Amino acid sequence: MTCITFLRKSNFPKNLKHDIMSFDPASNIQHLKQFGEFGDVNPSITDSSTYTFLKAGDMEETFLGHTEGCFLYSRHWNPTNKYLADALAAMEDTESAWITASGMAAITCALLQLCSSGDHIITSVTTYGGTYAFLKNYLPKFNIEVSFVDITNLKQVENAIKPNTKVIYTESVTNPLLQVSDIPKLSEIAHNNHALLMVDNTFTPMIMSPARLGADIVVYSMTKFINGKNDCVAGAICGSRQFIDDLSNVNDGTAMLLGPVLDPLRSSSILKNLHTLHLRIRQHSKNAMFLASELSKAGLKLSYPGLENHPQHQLHKQIMNEEFGFGGMIAIDFGTVAIANQVMQKMQQADVGYLAVSLGYFKTLFSCSGKSTSSEIPDSVQQDMGLSQGLVRFSVGIDNNIEVSLKAILEICREEGIIG
Repeated sequence: MTCITFLRKSNFPKNLKHDIMSFDPASNIQHLKQFGEFGDVNPSITDSSTYTFLKAGDMEETFLGHTEGCFLYSRHWNPTNKYLADALAAMEDTESAWITASGMAAITCALLQLCSSGDHIITSVTTYGGTYAFLKNYLPKFNIEVSFVDITNLKQVENAIKPNTKVIYTESVTNPLLQVSDIPKLSEIAHNNHALLMVDNTFTPMIMSPARLGADIVVYSMTKFINGKNDCVAGAICGSRQFIDDLSNVNDGTAMLLGPVLDPLRSSSILKNLHTLHLRIRQHSKNAMFLASELSKAGLKLSYPGLENHPQHQLHKQIMNEEFGFGGMIAIDFGTVAIANQVMQKMQQADVGYLAVSLGYFKTLFSCSGKSTSSEIPDSVQQDMGLSQGLVRFSVGIDNNIEVSLKAILEICREEGIIG
């Protein structure tokens, strides 16, 4: 059985809002002293797969896991990846972190490290399509049972608990319906039942700090907002030092044995981009709030956690790091796939953004979720969870003049008869 050290269990601060507001993830990153080998202001890139040992005994001790600070093979640890891992741990306020070659590698490795045959996972039915497919279609091969619930219905979560439940898995803000998970309450439910809470924070880096809210493990697709350039695929797992050590153990660590290693050149690039994340997140949030407010006033049916009519608006306000806003994601329901496709094509022609999957790019990206990033979820399940066939997921960019995009969107919607 994997030994896990709970980071906070259910000992939440009495004044949760004050504690969240006092946390500064951006400064935590910037206060790290990460110099290169020759005093470089950027950490050195270690372009090597293997490492020399001056003494044969040191190699043996390192393989046995008895030596700290030594590198033996880049599938295990790479110094450049370690720099990025340390920065992510600082951002999340966790003891340690591990870098992977994709967001799905982070999710799958973490869950497979925690769960064995006969174990049980509770998860939000509203989740990224790739995650849904892994939980629904792949884990049954290992006799790991998964229960899908409405993660905003805490009673439903509690009722799904079983004696063999090992993990409650959710996204801080769910993809693509933008439901907000009550991380403190979910953590309490998990820990009261000897389980762990694992949270995908891809939509809300810096905006949410799940580990400070009670989550034991935080995962990311760094492909998205963290990197922000859509020029690479990468992921991260943040958690206790014990968990990361177990994950990378040479004998039975899931990440070590499955080998989803990120190339150090990409890792170095992401680390540089991480230092501007706070600026980009604020602009994403500012632009998304503006668009959501104006499009809602114009009569479009949409969901955005920053609007007061969002079902979990107050919850989001309670658990967010306030200075970074409500995020860059908007879900707009155009009713049908045909209308959604027509609007998206016209928006691309009008230079609102790109008709493309993914998110967190400096340009606005939009796609019809049910037919793209959530297409792994059967249509009947999409209908049950409230995912309209015409729902378009907007990842709002960091445009300096978002008013131009608003004008174009409104003109297109009038042309299509969606608004008056």
